[in-house]
Amino acid sequence: MPISRTIARDRLAAIRRQTEGAFGARLGPRPPCEAPLPPAIPRDREGRPARAERLALLAARGAALDVLTGERTVVPPDAFQGNVENFIGMAQVPVGVIGPLRINGLHAHGDFYVPLATTEGALVASHARGAAVIGRSGGARSLCVLQRVTRAPLFRFRDLIEAGAFIAYAVDSFVELQARAAETTDHGRLEDLRIHWDGNLVYLLFDFSTGDAAGQNMVTIATDRLAAHLAETAPVRPAYWTVESNLSGDKKASILALQHVRGHRVLAEVEIPRAVVEDNLHTTPEAMAACGRDALMAASQAGTIGAQGQFANGLTALFIACGQDVACVAEAAVGTSRFEVTADGLYAAVCLPSLIVGTVGGGTGLPTARECLALMGCVGDGTASKLAEIAAVLVLAGEISIGAALASGTFTRAHATLGRKRPSDAREATCVAK
Repeated sequence: MPISRTIARDRLAAIRRQTEGAFGARLGPRPPCEAPLPPAIPRDREGRPARAERLALLAARGAALDVLTGERTVVPPDAFQGNVENFIGMAQVPVGVIGPLRINGLHAHGDFYVPLATTEGALVASHARGAAVIGRSGGARSLCVLQRVTRAPLFRFRDLIEAGAFIAYAVDSFVELQARAAETTDHGRLEDLRIHWDGNLVYLLFDFSTGDAAGQNMVTIATDRLAAHLAETAPVRPAYWTVESNLSGDKKASILALQHVRGHRVLAEVEIPRAVVEDNLHTTPEAMAACGRDALMAASQAGTIGAQGQFANGLTALFIACGQDVACVAEAAVGTSRFEVTADGLYAAVCLPSLIVGTVGGGTGLPTARECLALMGCVGDGTASKLAEIAAVLVLAGEISIGAALASGTFTRAHATLGRKRPSDAREATCVAK
């Protein structure tokens, strides 16, 4: 998962400027004894649902969830133009919330209540447990290292001689291509051009930054303009070209997603004291690290791309709640997680190399998605990297919880308790006509 020397230099320089040299202080721990945690989300007790208490807690912190809770009806059907065709109605997925999730990040810095939409029992509880452990450990560090979205057009020529001449022309035209890309978008920028040459086939990988947008449509429109210009003006004309060759890795689990970046490349880590592991996770750092090592070996034998426990669970639930392109979980969930025993307890870390998220465009403007994004303070300029850092710590919480459940032997019991309907509950949900 390397990045180039020049990109690493430029990004670290930008981080130093952003933090005014106080990078370590910005990402340093905030133990509860020094910075008390806000109230935890109330849990349901036997025969005593706590939904009203949860909503009251969130409302007291400024959350407005009128559409999500059904207090206000959804907007008229024409508001979904650009989101769906042949509209007939709404699919409803229940939304839970976890928190506080304490994050000491470059962009996300504070205590967050995170909405999760899912039909999988135990998912919210699992991530809530990990969040509680992170909070008692002083919070998790999170860093958005780089943001890029790639589109990869294909050009076919008669032979590699023609292909080579086309590549030379494309490389020499990079500055002009940047200017032409800027004509198609106010928010994106062509940052780099990478070449894959395979005989008489040329693949151009255009890497864009996309601001606060996930950027899939943005880069497609810009790339189409650039590819058409090259095909028309190059000294050799391709037999044909297509705007996407399938080399970008768009919405697919791929080695490219692991080794490069498509979306946000985000890191998160936390150092958990031994007492917190033993008291709250009911296991030991040694057991979690050993289980993690064995799981890594099993993942390699299974042929998985990356190695982690349940990235897709947390990301899918967050994506549905927040109006993200859920299909992007296929590449966003490619990544790694690690546990290491330290002198004081357990070190846990995750790396998400290709996390595509946005806070403008797509489904983010739909009413419930907007409310969920606002709950985390992810509305407005400069918030996409904040959402990416929240997502990284969310999956870190999930990895800690599932790692502990497997190491302690409680994984099955948790799913039997929370993930199955009891006989008294095994009935279809009913709707009340208005």
